[in-house]
Amino acid sequence: NYDSDEKDLENKDQDKKHPKNEKHDVDDDMLYPDEVFVPEDMPARIRYQKYRGLASFRTSPWDPKENLPLDFGRIFQFKDFNLTRKRIEKKHTGIRSGIWVTLHVRDVHEKVINSRDPKNPLVISGLFKHENKMSVVNFNINRVSSYTEAIKSKEELIFHVGFRRYLAKPLFSDNSRSAKHKLEKYFHSTSRGAVASVIAPITYPPAPLVVFKQLENGLKFAASGSVLDVNPDRLIIKRIILTGKALKISRNRVVMHQMFNNPEDVKWFKPVQLWTKYGRVGHIKDPVGTHGKCKCYFDNPVGSQDTICMSLYKRVFPKWVTMNDVPRTEEALKSYKQNPSDPVDEEKMEEMS
Repeated sequence: NYDSDEKDLENKDQDKKHPKNEKHDVDDDMLYPDEVFVPEDMPARIRYQKYRGLASFRTSPWDPKENLPLDFGRIFQFKDFNLTRKRIEKKHTGIRSGIWVTLHVRDVHEKVINSRDPKNPLVISGLFKHENKMSVVNFNINRVSSYTEAIKSKEELIFHVGFRRYLAKPLFSDNSRSAKHKLEKYFHSTSRGAVASVIAPITYPPAPLVVFKQLENGLKFAASGSVLDVNPDRLIIKRIILTGKALKISRNRVVMHQMFNNPEDVKWFKPVQLWTKYGRVGHIKDPVGTHGKCKCYFDNPVGSQDTICMSLYKRVFPKWVTMNDVPRTEEALKSYKQNPSDPVDEEKMEEMS
């Protein structure tokens, strides 16, 4: 996996800060969003080698085709999604409401017929062009008031989009007009809304979305929304913040500590801009000693109560979930959790779609 090592390192860092406690982690994310500690047993230049500094999150350039994962070689991308959607809508004729039709379905497996409950209606849906292909689908979603727990990015959820239902591990990001969108580690209960990005079958907007969370006592309705667009080039950027304290202050000159553990890390991150929580902006001048202290210069004097910060960024990508269909009943879903099914034949899955 392209980011499994990164995830293991993140888990180790969390274990050093405090024992595993999801509620504690959620509270920390609300009080100190994106702040991390540099591990003592690993240099920061190695631990955060995939990250970069940006002069401006909004205006600094970022190539959407840079360092794409292998999964993105298997998905479909539109040259112009909105134009394609409009052309398909014009060509679609459909069947007028109120007309009786007879459908003949062939090649239906015997197990499907035997397992079907005659009390439940059989829903038949058609597909537009390209809707049997996979791509990065972005959804506008909103929390429901009855679900109060925070939802973590990459947490396994059940997406019911139109007539389709599948497992997904969405990435949550802000819904801004900028070219770059900041990753939200948690979709909090206080959040107004977010954009969820998943690799899923292509669906044209405005298809409705219902999101469920599998709990011990069954499915819980967690969020709802609709399809925003289909765009693999959406830049979802993860931000981390390294923090330090002023050890000595002389007007706008500061000796900083508690951000790095060795002078090599200081030299590595020297080009990245510093900022403080009270609005000062500065940069690293030189390392001091052998324990990660450094000289810094700021545009205005820094107070002793201020916190010095450094923002680093990297792009993250939604993961491919191989099981893209979910059993329709809670009992079947529980049995799937206990006995994972065999790998899905992708060609058959496309035919079923």
